[in-house]
Amino acid sequence: MKLTYLQLAFALLLIVSTGRAQSIREQLEEVAIIDEKVMMPMRDGVRLATDIFRPKTDEKVPIIFSRTPYNFNAWRDGEESTRTYKQALDAVKRGYAFVVQNERGRYFSEGEWDILGVPLTDGYDALTWMSEQSWSNGKIGLIGCSSTAEWQMAVSSMNHPALAAMVPMGFGAGIGRVGQFMEQGNWYRGGVYQMLFGAWLYGVEHDKFKPRIPAGATQEDLIRISRYYDLAPENPKVEDMREALSHLPIQDFIVALNGKQEIYDKMIRRKPNDPAWFEGGLYHDNMEISTPSFWFTSWYDVSISPNLALFNHVRNTASKEIADNQYLVIAPTLHCGYWRASENTIVGERSVGDARLNYDSLIYNGWFDHFLKGEESNFMEGLPRVQYFTMGSNKWQTADTWPPANAKMTPLYLESEGRANSLFGNGKLKTSVAKTDKPDHFTYDPMNPVYSYGGNVCCTGNAIKAGSFDQREQETREDILVYTTAPLAEGVEISGSIEMSLYVSSDVKDTDFTVKLIDVYPDGSAYNLDETIQRARYREGYDKEVFMEEDKVYQIDLTPLSTSNYFEKGHSIRIEVSSSNFPRFARNLNTGGNNYDETEGIVAHNTIHHSSDYPSKITIPVIGKLKFEK
Repeated sequence: MKLTYLQLAFALLLIVSTGRAQSIREQLEEVAIIDEKVMMPMRDGVRLATDIFRPKTDEKVPIIFSRTPYNFNAWRDGEESTRTYKQALDAVKRGYAFVVQNERGRYFSEGEWDILGVPLTDGYDALTWMSEQSWSNGKIGLIGCSSTAEWQMAVSSMNHPALAAMVPMGFGAGIGRVGQFMEQGNWYRGGVYQMLFGAWLYGVEHDKFKPRIPAGATQEDLIRISRYYDLAPENPKVEDMREALSHLPIQDFIVALNGKQEIYDKMIRRKPNDPAWFEGGLYHDNMEISTPSFWFTSWYDVSISPNLALFNHVRNTASKEIADNQYLVIAPTLHCGYWRASENTIVGERSVGDARLNYDSLIYNGWFDHFLKGEESNFMEGLPRVQYFTMGSNKWQTADTWPPANAKMTPLYLESEGRANSLFGNGKLKTSVAKTDKPDHFTYDPMNPVYSYGGNVCCTGNAIKAGSFDQREQETREDILVYTTAPLAEGVEISGSIEMSLYVSSDVKDTDFTVKLIDVYPDGSAYNLDETIQRARYREGYDKEVFMEEDKVYQIDLTPLSTSNYFEKGHSIRIEVSSSNFPRFARNLNTGGNNYDETEGIVAHNTIHHSSDYPSKITIPVIGKLKFEK
């Protein structure tokens, strides 16, 4: 029988609609008991909105818990809710309950939200409530990336008996102080405000006058309301976030956009050592991690160096049982971009080849099955302590430590004939110290900063594209000093922390110094690997401010960079030195004042010295030997 056009169209529509019926939600309903908008009580009476997905079984099951400030409303079309459903389905199919909860003050959760200031007791109380449910086997694992991971470390330090394992990913926003890093949850780097937080808060902070659900609303009411209203106000889109971030004074950046800035307003005034940083949910290195942890990091994340420092800190300070159960993955991706790796992974505009890794198998079939289900397998015996991706050679590698034990710290010294300015200058990196000081001078005008191009950043809207980009156009600027080695006679791997020590002088009381590490190809293209910054007033530590005297030479040790990159034969190693990287980092207005409440800057005339008396250098972790063409 022949079908008419209308019959064919109807048949096609039926196929499409049938496909739609097999949504993740429908699949979940087939295998899971779904309990949404459970209002979990905290010790102070505040209730946190929680969705629970658990297998249809009478057996007790372990729990995978995710707590987030983001909107996971089941009835909302969007990436976050779809991701939540997929996570829940993956967990339930593997025999786990999946529990997702909003932080206090977010969406349907009661109370007031304060980024980095949510009470630690919320995490502890949630673990207690879940472990006491009749369907729980008493073991809980934590999972999440970025803001959904940042709270895990501090809660781990409370040593809850039900917390059996955690998988923090892209977790730098939860680190306050670790070793030489005093970033206070990515707010600072080297004492300089990282502007990503301003852009992020503009987009996520809810207005205090938003409609609120009446206290004591029933679960049924909340589910019904969530179907058509999800308490998700949105600020207008910013067409040019870089221009918006240029507003002075910095403290009024969000005001100028007609946004809510209560949290931002108090945080922008905090100095790196303000006691308020130590009162909220940040982890600091005087707190003890007490949980087996599988750490996931990435080379182009905003906080790769403090993330790696935390892994090593736990390995070196925790009890032997806990220290032995710390494992690390370092991917070559952007912030939380692990699953986006493909056969040809492009990070920015640089290809790093096939960067895929079977994360689901590592996390579920291995890590959680072992610690939450107690399944006996050889997974832990075969799990490398560190799995890291080396760019350039474009391959996954393993090591027993980070950095790899065979990495040898090797210095390269800055040298020039007094004009390293720009790509066309005469700046060099050499294995020996320059005999005489022919310093390099450059002018830093905060009203004409070096603009960020690529880099290890996230969450800045359209202000910066993260990742690796050819820096040559940037390097034509006179306020960027460029130091480059001769081409390599043999390929060499650099894997680990990169240290930078500069001898500087200036005609202002305070200014910044920036460094960027670059892989230079034979055709001249120059791809950024990592970057850092240091505010001069904090060169002696973050507990005091010490200003410079005009033209006096000071040693400044910048916070370390991190990478794993194979520099092929014919490539060169390069660093850029300047005084701004905006809007990745806030501009120093060079006045010695607060910066955040100032509208005018002054021009700084900055100098980099390099000689036997002033041995400015970069120290790199070399696997193999450095051999250069003559």
